[in-house]
Amino acid sequence: MNGKKIKAVVFDLGNVLIPFDYNVAVTRLNTIEATLGDRFIAFYQTNYHLHRALERGDIGTGDFLQLMLQALHNKIDEELFCRIYAEIFSVNQNVADLLPVLKKNYRLILLSNTNEIHMKYGWEHYPFLLHFDKLILSHEVKAVKPEAKLYEAVELFTGLLPGEHIFIDDIEEYVDSAKKRGWDGIQFLGYESLVNELRERKILEERL
Repeated sequence: MNGKKIKAVVFDLGNVLIPFDYNVAVTRLNTIEATLGDRFIAFYQTNYHLHRALERGDIGTGDFLQLMLQALHNKIDEELFCRIYAEIFSVNQNVADLLPVLKKNYRLILLSNTNEIHMKYGWEHYPFLLHFDKLILSHEVKAVKPEAKLYEAVELFTGLLPGEHIFIDDIEEYVDSAKKRGWDGIQFLGYESLVNELRERKILEERL
């Protein structure tokens, strides 16, 4: 596909621009009480539907926090939980550095399954976000990838045809959902692979 057809480059956030590691939170909780973090992550994984409900906006932040603090036997308060829960991110700086380059010729949209806690305490301060024309977030749209409503929100904002979008996400299922809408899509497998995919489509020049 020729990059001249593409007018909007849509990026996922987690594990594309910002890798995350819940082991960071587990370790911090274990320092508060032995095995507290291990027990919490087991609860969290078993009850992952609560995480997804928070991302979709089906459960409020306050209710979610109450459930999480109960699982932690109230060993910490809400503020500390939010910090431990959200300070799990780092930045893929080489991917972030592509944004101002792409911005010269394309509209940039962020499309993320995320939640209010991760946003406020984890990633909203990152400067690279300023390159995006719009942040389309699951908990605000009340839908999660791969649900159509989230992709529709992108199209509603851009006003572009489906085939004028390209989506970059680390999860193949989410990329496939974009392709079914008529978008182009790239599964993120690493920086070098992404650059090669974008160059093949003439979205990036051979030399950055």
